[in-house]
Amino acid sequence: MVAADVDDVAEGVLAGDRRALARAITLVESTRNDHRRDATTVIDRVLPATGTSIRIGISGPPGVGKSTFIEAFGTTLTEAGHQVAVLAVDPSSARSGGSILGDKTRMERLARDPRAFIRPSPAGTELGGVARRTREALLLCEAAGFDVVIVETVGVGQSELAVADLVDVFVLLASPTGGDDLQGIKRGIMELADLVVVTKADGDLANAANHAAADLRRAIHLLRPKYDGIATETLLVSSTQGTGVADVWQAVTGIHGHLRDSGQLTALRAQQARAWLWDEIRTGLLDRFRSAHPRADLDATEAAVMAGDVAPGIAAQQLLGRVDL
Repeated sequence: MVAADVDDVAEGVLAGDRRALARAITLVESTRNDHRRDATTVIDRVLPATGTSIRIGISGPPGVGKSTFIEAFGTTLTEAGHQVAVLAVDPSSARSGGSILGDKTRMERLARDPRAFIRPSPAGTELGGVARRTREALLLCEAAGFDVVIVETVGVGQSELAVADLVDVFVLLASPTGGDDLQGIKRGIMELADLVVVTKADGDLANAANHAAADLRRAIHLLRPKYDGIATETLLVSSTQGTGVADVWQAVTGIHGHLRDSGQLTALRAQQARAWLWDEIRTGLLDRFRSAHPRADLDATEAAVMAGDVAPGIAAQQLLGRVDL
């Protein structure tokens, strides 16, 4: 892309142009070196206009109703005048590299909303399913004028750990299945949550949802508070009926406001920026390492280590010694 085109993309993002935003996100997701250079230029140009949104992470186990909740939640916000961006990280197959990318279908109403922007992004092999460039996509959405940015994760493995390093408020969704679901939520994940929301609290599941919420409140009570001066709430919602959705937004803004006013938000984002820096350094060094070694050499070294012919530490030192860092 020539310099003038890069300037046009950056200016388009700052003007809130959706096509320019989509094009910029495509650049940051690309693995081509020329696209990465262009993406870096665009990010640098728009950086002063970032940092103004409420960044919300939403996760939960498969089948909990993440997309249904996000559509109801996002629609409530756009109807209140907010500009909402949803970065929905899609599950990709580690074997095939495929990705469903079906979020616009799953959130059909929100996708048609002129005050919303939905961008599915393949997770690839990144830890926890959070795409490597989701951070940059988040910044681009902020620069484009979105005052609420939601990051939805695949909700399996350690995805919650990854998204917690991206957002201000982390919302954990739980289904109304009582003890079985509670057993499936690891202690470490519960400790990350700023807010817990039990979904599908309607109809035949209403009583089960109330019981699940009570179980979760008892579990959370045993944990050390994540932030000074604020406790983790457990709320009930019915995404299909819209009940409780406004309460979730009120809780999110309450948490965000407390963090902002107490200075904890500034410290949190500074820590996240530092983590981002070191993630980029690690990824960049690994990319250089892999590009410096033919695949056949790496395969042969792995085979020798697996066969016990050479110690892993020695093999690593030999490979690293051939890389010009």
